[in-house]
Amino acid sequence: MKNPELKLINEKGKRLDGRGPNDVRKVTIKAGVLERADGSCYLEWGNNKVMAAVFGPKEVLPRHLQNPLKAIIKYRYNMAPFSVDDRARPGPNRRSTEISKISKEALEKVVILEKFPKTQIEVYVEVLEAEAGTRCAALTAAAVALADAGIPMKDIVSSCAAGKINGTMVVDLNKDEDNYGEADFPIAIMPRTKEVLLMQMDGDFSKEELEQALDMAIEGCMQVSEVQKKALKERYNIGDDNGN
Repeated sequence: MKNPELKLINEKGKRLDGRGPNDVRKVTIKAGVLERADGSCYLEWGNNKVMAAVFGPKEVLPRHLQNPLKAIIKYRYNMAPFSVDDRARPGPNRRSTEISKISKEALEKVVILEKFPKTQIEVYVEVLEAEAGTRCAALTAAAVALADAGIPMKDIVSSCAAGKINGTMVVDLNKDEDNYGEADFPIAIMPRTKEVLLMQMDGDFSKEELEQALDMAIEGCMQVSEVQKKALKERYNIGDDNGN
């Protein structure tokens, strides 16, 4: 529901949560949090709380679904019933099915599937608490879990959104901005090349606004990428370029 009369950003450029237009909410990531998974990640992004787990590569059952040339990815995005104010109905729905599909397709572009023919890689993402931007948070967590599992990838996937509130372009919309703003524009990229892997839009942009939104979302992804790399370095005690 859009409400152009709701003041989401003031004359000084401050949003309701105190951020400026280019500020991403605080992102915290921890890799390797689940004992039984091959790779896992816990992520907090603003008030979003997400758990991701990866299993495999493993045998595809039933076997007639195997691809003799490469692995297949199974991606399941799910929101826990208690993740939102109004209790969500358990099980898959149209939204979770759509997010699972586009996230799977984004990961297929970076995971080197040819190394594991006739196998499957299972990715499970559970949103424990939701506050807008859950598809970006989920995909970001899934990418860290894949890296934690040792799955070879061309690059880690980083995701972030931009949007428009009260006519102003901003990055990383929160719940009120998502509900009452004019547009939402989530993307996912490979940080090294900035190749776009996922792009969606809800709302209306002019051509100039679309270009600005893309630039802001990419910059947001680059900031998220740094947090992802830090989490993996901490997981495996890897120092920075200065040996720290």
